[in-house]
Amino acid sequence: MPTPAEIKKALLQAGFEIYRTRVDAVQVAERVRENLLMDSGIVVSAEPLRVGFVVRAQRNDFPGAAESQLFERARGLAESAIARGYAEGGTNIRHVRDPGDEERTLDTWCEIQFEKPVASLELAVSEVGFALSLEKTVLPR
Repeated sequence: MPTPAEIKKALLQAGFEIYRTRVDAVQVAERVRENLLMDSGIVVSAEPLRVGFVVRAQRNDFPGAAESQLFERARGLAESAIARGYAEGGTNIRHVRDPGDEERTLDTWCEIQFEKPVASLELAVSEVGFALSLEKTVLPR
């Protein structure tokens, strides 16, 4: 199995931007919005070697929707990934707090982690490219 340092090196050589390197994984940076803020919803974990990403539905985009409905909307974003061998690894409800008032919730995100084991570093790099191509936030229509 490659080390996180080897994973980082391979991702950089492939042209990806790194958000953070942890002891057990490398988080890939994603540029969001026009102001070039960085986010990281894609991770390559070292042991076992696997690629993961997070999709979400935000309560502010779907007022009145139950959490179960928000999770189902988020799952819809991952249909092509599931067909490619990704599996749901867990769910999380994230409360986005007001930085000026910790008691005030600005939004609630219903997030789902998807993961896929890969046999080699080359496959991991390829899967990162695939994960970057996916929409990861459900948009209202």
